[in-house]
Amino acid sequence: MSDGIKYYSDIEKYEIININDGEKYSVLSNNDIIVDEAGNMKSLILGNNKSGFSLFAKSEFFEVPWEYIKKIGARTIIIDVEDSVIKKNRL
Repeated sequence: MSDGIKYYSDIEKYEIININDGEKYSVLSNNDIIVDEAGNMKSLILGNNKSGFSLFAKSEFFEVPWEYIKKIGARTIIIDVEDSVIKKNRL
């Protein structure tokens, strides 16, 4: 493997942390990535950590544009995004 290349299988257990507010978003495998037709990463889809588990509640998730991904480190993915930029959606 060349320097700087990381496979999804290597990073799926990395924890996602927003350095803007210190929020943690579980690990990558519990979230999702949107990829365009050309194979470029477009955004991360992150589940809402603040909503409790309920069989009847709708799931809320956040869409974080890829340009806010600042660093993929040794065990973490660092994002730096303000709440006003995050697109909030419900399933």
